[in-house]
Amino acid sequence: MNLIIWLVVGGLIGWVASKIMRTDAQQGVILNVVVGIIGAALGGWLVSPLIGVGTINQGVFSLGALVVSLVGAIILLAIVNLFRRGTPR
Repeated sequence: MNLIIWLVVGGLIGWVASKIMRTDAQQGVILNVVVGIIGAALGGWLVSPLIGVGTINQGVFSLGALVVSLVGAIILLAIVNLFRRGTPR
């Protein structure tokens, strides 16, 4: 059951991040899930030590964990845009 919740929440986080970064037209459902999960891992590595909140990848399901995971997904999309287009959005 945790895997299904992880995939659904990761997909939602990836979708929201792609809406914020305006890359939603280029991504499908699978890529949104991948961005959400990898972004949560990136947020756990970069942001979590600074504020002391876990991510969805660490089994924490709270508002703070969702925000940290969303920030990680936005950072991931900014890095991808930087390499793809040469400028961050």
